[in-house]
Amino acid sequence: MEKEKKMYFDYKKLAGDLAPFLALIIMCIALTILKPGKFLTFKNLVNVIRQASPNAIISLGMMLAILTAGIDLSVGSIVAISQIVMAKLVVDYHLNPFLGILVCLLVGALSGLANGLLLTKVKLPHPFIATLGTQNIFRGLCLIITAAAPISGLPAAVNFLGAAFILNAIPVSLILVAVCYIMFNIFLGRTKLGRHIYAIGGNITTARLSGINVEKTLIYTYALSGLMCGLAGLVVAGRTDAATPLTGLAWETDAIAAVIIGGASFFGGKGKVLGTLSGVLLIAVLRNGLNLMNIPSEYQTVVLGAVIILSVALDIFRSGGYNKIKKIKPNTEKLGGSL
Repeated sequence: MEKEKKMYFDYKKLAGDLAPFLALIIMCIALTILKPGKFLTFKNLVNVIRQASPNAIISLGMMLAILTAGIDLSVGSIVAISQIVMAKLVVDYHLNPFLGILVCLLVGALSGLANGLLLTKVKLPHPFIATLGTQNIFRGLCLIITAAAPISGLPAAVNFLGAAFILNAIPVSLILVAVCYIMFNIFLGRTKLGRHIYAIGGNITTARLSGINVEKTLIYTYALSGLMCGLAGLVVAGRTDAATPLTGLAWETDAIAAVIIGGASFFGGKGKVLGTLSGVLLIAVLRNGLNLMNIPSEYQTVVLGAVIILSVALDIFRSGGYNKIKKIKPNTEKLGGSL
């Protein structure tokens, strides 16, 4: 009887893990039928991949935050501030382009580090507050630095990351995404820090009692999230040959949606890299399909909002029902004020 019960729960877990991939396949089949000769073409699929690349990279950082039962609302603003600082130095002050790329990554990591320090050292009670504040600070700095004007004429090294193709077929941004997802899969599954991130999201009190340095782990988590935003900033700037102060506006919405659709839980401690990738692709294919059907952007926003609500409702259901919501408060309080 116990063996049958164990097999039953394993089957449910497998079904949950496969759900995002099955939804993606079903959507692709539906769009192939509805838009024959338009959706399933090499040109369109490459376009979907290129458009999904920034969100794919950002969503990895967002997944880390959500795994700890936190959230990062500043990802879009970090994308913007990273590329703005890089572009300002490279274009206006003629900094070496390769150093500019490193600066973009560094600004992203330091911005994420600031989020982690606000949460752990300043003792703000929840990542929502810390990252909502920095979201506005970073966006405001972008507007101040640029006087609300874009910076164009980026060097070839930056454009290569966002716009170039290998063998005239494979976007460089796709290669970057593939490398990032492979590295994060190894990081979360085979490193001590990766296991600590899962442990904190699973039960922060137990994690602390088991000897995990919760503060340090959270600082690393948000710094890594910022680093991924810096990389996404490079990809976007390279594709558009410009850095604009409004880049990344409301991108946290797509990143959160991708992570939750991919099977991660707002309760923390649950989520996989491949699931997040499926969530990213699902959103990208959904947007592409809506565009092919000539549905206005404002209606697309409504559809995405409905998808997010449905995903969160499913997350609550599969995480043990609505009674489990009561457990969020004590867990998240310890992320900040009572560390």
